[in-house]
Amino acid sequence: MLNLNLPKKNGLFIIGTDTGVGKTLIAGGIAHVLRQQGLKVGVFKPIASGCRDEGILISDDTEFLAMCADADYSLSVISPVTYKTPAAPITCTQVEGRLIDYEEIVTAYNYLCENTDVVIVEGIGGAMVPLDAEHTVLDLAVEFNLPTVIVARPNLGTINHSLLTIAAVRNAGLPVAGLVISGYNAFEADIAEETSPDVICGFGETNLLSIVPYDEESSVEEGKLGEGVIETLSFCDWKALSEL
Repeated sequence: MLNLNLPKKNGLFIIGTDTGVGKTLIAGGIAHVLRQQGLKVGVFKPIASGCRDEGILISDDTEFLAMCADADYSLSVISPVTYKTPAAPITCTQVEGRLIDYEEIVTAYNYLCENTDVVIVEGIGGAMVPLDAEHTVLDLAVEFNLPTVIVARPNLGTINHSLLTIAAVRNAGLPVAGLVISGYNAFEADIAEETSPDVICGFGETNLLSIVPYDEESSVEEGKLGEGVIETLSFCDWKALSEL
């Protein structure tokens, strides 16, 4: 265990079943919906890799989350630990010769908890991605002790990835808030994509929170959150889930 002694706060932890499944888009969309409801949202991606070097390291994901939350706090608060290397944190630490500073994570999170109404925390990669020689993303999620939203891709293979992630989260003692399918294209969906959400939720004994459509107007890299994503996510009561 990391034993970070983080404060208890209403919020959600966003975990993807894999890299590139859309968890940053979903985390930002949820933050936007909560902000529209009048809440001050603390967005937090404690570790970001693949950052741009502009004198300081800047993550596209971090900028996107800041935009969605209309954040009045700095990018360094949203992502206190940053790496240039586009890889898992354990690889970043080896390539760049710089270990994860967990105290920076604690300091930034304490600030968000003290200055916002609700927090949306996004992991990096999937649940079992190694952070260092002893800890994974899931170990970090345990420290936050928040209801966990599983973000999954819609296509063939997602059932296995999703059920393994749900099982890992539960085995770690964390509550599973439910499943979000990200990037669903109803016009091109095959039988696997049409049926997998019900299969995952049935076998995983969890709720289907949202099936978010593929939206050309949304792009994390370009800092765009489309109305299709916003409208779909608005049907879920994220505030209630954050209070579980």
